[in-house]
Amino acid sequence: MSADDKLVYMANQIGKFFAAQGEAAAPDGIATHLKRFWTPAMRQTIIAHLHAGAAGLDPLPRRAVEMLADEARSP
Repeated sequence: MSADDKLVYMANQIGKFFAAQGEAAAPDGIATHLKRFWTPAMRQTIIAHLHAGAAGLDPLPRRAVEMLADEARSP
């Protein structure tokens, strides 16, 4: 299992936990979790995975990673 695969697995597991909050709130909860508990390198890797096509990333974590990517682009 590659590093990307592990991060995708972890993000999807986090997504399953936050899914109970509903589709509107879950991505924000996931993004907040990733910001609090993942290292900057892990976040950069999952954002790069998103830009490479986001293979295997479930919809809710994908939206959360998109939010992180948008924040990373904003000054």
